[in-house]
Amino acid sequence: MFIQTEDTPNPATLKFIPGVEVLGTGSLQCSSIDDAAHSPLARRLFGVDGVSSVFLGSDFVSITKGESREWFTIKPGVLAAIMEHFASGMPVVETGQNMDEDDSDDDDTVRHIKHLLDTRVRPAVAMDGGDIVFKSFEEGVVTLFMRGACQGCPSSTATLKMGIENMLRHYIPEVQEVRADES
Repeated sequence: MFIQTEDTPNPATLKFIPGVEVLGTGSLQCSSIDDAAHSPLARRLFGVDGVSSVFLGSDFVSITKGESREWFTIKPGVLAAIMEHFASGMPVVETGQNMDEDDSDDDDTVRHIKHLLDTRVRPAVAMDGGDIVFKSFEEGVVTLFMRGACQGCPSSTATLKMGIENMLRHYIPEVQEVRADES
């Protein structure tokens, strides 16, 4: 297995591309070993000293390192863990785990916001090893979760304000502001 790596706009995060499907659809953010309870791959990656966060995308894995560690010490362990996982035949996420929320109760505005995020924003940020997920729309304010390389990225505020907010305001007049969820 040949695994490509790519830098992301977030210097603490590297994108690993194993050349095989990781999740296919959806994404999974694990900020601790406890979050990784249903993902054998994420659990294995947290076994690498220095890994502080694991983000699983459709065909990539983004790893965020701890501040006190350097990539040259972590990268070999991450590469080995990814190769070992896919060679083992274990699932990336154990069956019965649904990572996508039910959006059947959404109104037209929220469905339109989610559609624009899914078709115009998420593919672009996935190229940088991250994801942006809708949280809420209340009183003209769209709140989004920043995940993977986007979480803690120095350019994420500019992406939200100059990119996503401007686009959503253009297409959906009810949108007045876009904020990142800080919880």
